[in-house]
Amino acid sequence: MGQKKALFSGRVLAQCIPHGVRNTYRALAEHHNKAQSQQYLTPCEEKAIVHFLLQMAEFGQPVRIKHIPSLAFIVARQRSTNKPAKPPGKNWARAFEKPHPELKARKSTALDWDR
Repeated sequence: MGQKKALFSGRVLAQCIPHGVRNTYRALAEHHNKAQSQQYLTPCEEKAIVHFLLQMAEFGQPVRIKHIPSLAFIVARQRSTNKPAKPPGKNWARAFEKPHPELKARKSTALDWDR
């Protein structure tokens, strides 16, 4: 409920501000809307991928970071849009990790040969 109130109050403030004024609530709201439309995955798709990655790590088979863009591409292709999805960019997996603190990339340690 708090997010809805904040979004509504931001819209109300943005309506009272002239178009020529920069760095205002209007500009921030427009930037947020543009950023949302440019997301590669929808929030629901992101949640599904995060759940899958955490589940695989819990099973003892963590997914390598180089395979995460492939997962995202498969999910994006399942959408019912007419245009084919492009694969995510080179640094998409690292950027995907930033807003999801529950995901953590770690380097695997090699097993000792004497084991």
